[in-house]
Amino acid sequence: MKRFLWITDIHLNFVDQTGAAHFFAELAAVPADGILLSGDIAEAPDVGLYLALFDKVLGRPTYFVLGNHDFYRGTIAGVRQKVVALCAACPDLHWLPQSGVVALTENTGLVGHDGWGDGRLGHYWGLAVHLNDWRLIGEFIGLDPARRLETLHALGDEAAAHFATVLPEALERFRHIVVVTHVPPFREACWYDGRISDDNWLPHFTCKAVGDVLARMMAAHPEHQMTVLCGHTHGAGEAQVLPNLRVLTGGALYRKPALQRVLEIV
Repeated sequence: MKRFLWITDIHLNFVDQTGAAHFFAELAAVPADGILLSGDIAEAPDVGLYLALFDKVLGRPTYFVLGNHDFYRGTIAGVRQKVVALCAACPDLHWLPQSGVVALTENTGLVGHDGWGDGRLGHYWGLAVHLNDWRLIGEFIGLDPARRLETLHALGDEAAAHFATVLPEALERFRHIVVVTHVPPFREACWYDGRISDDNWLPHFTCKAVGDVLARMMAAHPEHQMTVLCGHTHGAGEAQVLPNLRVLTGGALYRKPALQRVLEIV
């Protein structure tokens, strides 16, 4: 059995140096074999600096995906390029879209992708929801709603294609699969303030394309188990989507980065 610390939506750019040091000390005090981080670490100008601290301060493998805030004041392409270079220089940092299938134990494999709210659930064309993404992420600046939806679809499809590629290998090698992604892949997992988000928010806080792939794969492999770790909504909850497919959504508060759970993985 191994122990992994799960954290999400820590937004370290919202805390001062003392707060960040306290958070890392808190993580270091918990015995664990590694860290699972499901996105929203900081923002584009400083996400690399904070990721490097995981490698330098904790000295444990950190398996992570990026969230939408990690691209704020930058571009998706630019941040991803920076992260690839950082992981090459820091042996304990592992960006999951680049890592393929990771063995956590003999029985459990790990896969992951950033994901994105892909606009396919809820009412995209209903009550207007204006996200900071539209003005702070380069790929969205200046897009009208129709072109924005095309971009959301493309990002969701990219994530889904990744899972469709890596999951067959993972299911062949392991009985239990841990999936790390930033955006909840199912309506049932889109928690906020103790309940499921309504149709105005669902387009931006769920990735249906990823959910479809995960559900299809697990329906075809009833003898396997899957645990999905996600965040994004800042609302904690648990959803049993299929008998063998469980989704944990992490809660979060700005300026109060915290450990979600210690996961004991067989």
